[in-house]
Amino acid sequence: MGHGHAHGHHQHGHGHDHDHSHDAAASALPAAFDTSVPDEALTPEQQSRRTLLRRTGLLGAGLAAGSVIAPATAAATPAASTSPASGGRRPNGFLWLAGDHHIHTQYSSDGKYRVVDQVRQGAKHGMDWLVITDHGSITHAKIGVEKVNPDIRAARSAYEDTLVFQGLEWNIPAAEHGTVFVHPGKNEVSVLKQFENDYDGSVKNAGDSTTANEALAIAGLDFLAEQVERRKVKDALMLANHPARRGVDSPHEIRGWRDAGRTRQIAIGFEGAPGHQAAGLPAPLGMARARGIYDNNPGANSFAGYPLESYRTWGGFDWMTATVGGLWDSLLAEGKPWWITANSDSHQVYGDTAARGGGNFEANGRYDDPVYAGRIDITQGDYWPGQYSRTHVGSDGFSYAAVMDGIRAGRIWVDHGQLLSGLDVRLMGGRRWATLGGALHVRKGTSVTLTVDVAMAGGPNWAGFVPKLARVDVIKGDVTGPAADRDTFTAPTAKVVKSYEVNKSTGVVSLTYDLGKVDRPVYVRLRGSDGNRGAVGAMGAAVDPAGPAIDVVGDADPWRDLWFYTNPVWVLPS
Repeated sequence: MGHGHAHGHHQHGHGHDHDHSHDAAASALPAAFDTSVPDEALTPEQQSRRTLLRRTGLLGAGLAAGSVIAPATAAATPAASTSPASGGRRPNGFLWLAGDHHIHTQYSSDGKYRVVDQVRQGAKHGMDWLVITDHGSITHAKIGVEKVNPDIRAARSAYEDTLVFQGLEWNIPAAEHGTVFVHPGKNEVSVLKQFENDYDGSVKNAGDSTTANEALAIAGLDFLAEQVERRKVKDALMLANHPARRGVDSPHEIRGWRDAGRTRQIAIGFEGAPGHQAAGLPAPLGMARARGIYDNNPGANSFAGYPLESYRTWGGFDWMTATVGGLWDSLLAEGKPWWITANSDSHQVYGDTAARGGGNFEANGRYDDPVYAGRIDITQGDYWPGQYSRTHVGSDGFSYAAVMDGIRAGRIWVDHGQLLSGLDVRLMGGRRWATLGGALHVRKGTSVTLTVDVAMAGGPNWAGFVPKLARVDVIKGDVTGPAADRDTFTAPTAKVVKSYEVNKSTGVVSLTYDLGKVDRPVYVRLRGSDGNRGAVGAMGAAVDPAGPAIDVVGDADPWRDLWFYTNPVWVLPS
């Protein structure tokens, strides 16, 4: 439900074409969350979602139920600059909504599925919000960005309990790809279309790593910020996709995107874990490539400072995120927001029976609808949204604006293979507390404690087994301010400060870490593993004694190596 007037919790058949987007305030809960709606009144997808919620113990009372696992924050505002501000305490907590911001359809030159196929599968796999991100291209800019919109609006009507954003996969000038999406509304198509025509690296032939192309990327983010300022759209966000895949996202470019946008930050993070995870399945089960299709080598446009191992995933995660004391920590050490997500990048799904429907993409801006292929295709490397990767966002209700606000605030944790069913993280001190993406403001010398409640997996995942969390690591680093060298990609003070062995397979595990009396700005973040694969981290055993191991190209079954990561919480003594 994306609006205030009552439709009832069912698939309504009325023909008007409003887009379920007028949702400034939190609106009604999805039917699967609402226990006043009997099981028999739910659609099959809603019943599937409710079953998943029951397994995780989250079904009960909507926002209050969400608070069981991830209750509230005393500092809802992210570290928006070097001096993060604290917000007010929320009494009822957040609704933790799972989603995916990187999904392709028949409107991508390398896609296959209808929008409704992706939304149906996402709903089936527990997704509450999705972003359709067909590739930016001359054809897409000319035809596709408009043609896909009616399909997205139809999917919003057909699946009222799934928020479906329109976006695109931006060819970032001078760099890799990124998700760009806007709040639904009457100008969503026109803003995206102008953005793509004026600032897409493919459309503008601006892919090479030149100073002019880097400036074009910044100009594109400034354009989006201006559209929000002028109220053409309510909000716009950019997250860089598969950032280390080709080595072309240099540290100074990432910092440039982060700092662009004048009065409103548009670029707020990158994929901590890329899609295409099934690509690592070995032969004869799968395509025997690399998780994330991270099997590249440095090229002409790659940043020369990146080591060869950065072109591979580590436990399914991008090197920029997986390296403790690496690029992500370097960004966090500046005290500015930069968040991680995990997505499917779903184009062609492993084990599916559909084939591309043919048609002339260049002429029509889309392929024909997919057809039954008569066989199970194990030569593909993707999963459906939610089938393997999930991005959990703490939202102030069920609405497009609430999800975008939650992402912008960094209230995000991610996992693979349904390793967890819930997570509550709090930093507490001086009678205040903050959660993911927030900042705890205390007097110097205040004792600060980190508390973590982890809800174990509530049932079998898609691969048919119940994941078991084996270890949780606390990672801590100093906030040292803006980097003098904007190509810095190390953070010398970041390290694993505590590891907890988890000797429990059901219920909730509670952990406590004492930061002591804090006298300088620091941040903490969490990482956890099923313990099946590990290695000493890239910065050595003193920094990360048991981090993720580099994934072997051609032999990396993604289900044998599950991890979760959270965004950070800051402590800012004064």
